[in-house]
Amino acid sequence: MLRVFLKGNKKSWDEFLPHIEFAYNKVVHKTINISSFEAVYGFNPLTPMDLIPLPNVQHFIHKEGASRADFVRKLHERIKTHIQLQNEKYAKSNNKGKRKLIFEECDWVWLHI
Repeated sequence: MLRVFLKGNKKSWDEFLPHIEFAYNKVVHKTINISSFEAVYGFNPLTPMDLIPLPNVQHFIHKEGASRADFVRKLHERIKTHIQLQNEKYAKSNNKGKRKLIFEECDWVWLHI
């Protein structure tokens, strides 16, 4: 991603890091179906466009830390479920056309060392 922003100007790479970090944190990842920032903090980072109409801050303000922790815990469970579904999907796609081998005790196998 950094290479695309620089376009050959390798001396100013450090000026682009905050923008690239923001872009990376904002993108939705296929495996977890939410952004990495949202997975950690429970909400997406705000952009200037989000601030034009003032956001509903009541959604983000929790009077008790326990309710916020419960919200993040449920979010992590949702992510975990989605990761398991994606892993099953990847395994099904990867194992397509392959035989499932079941070895039992005393079976002869070819060992390649």
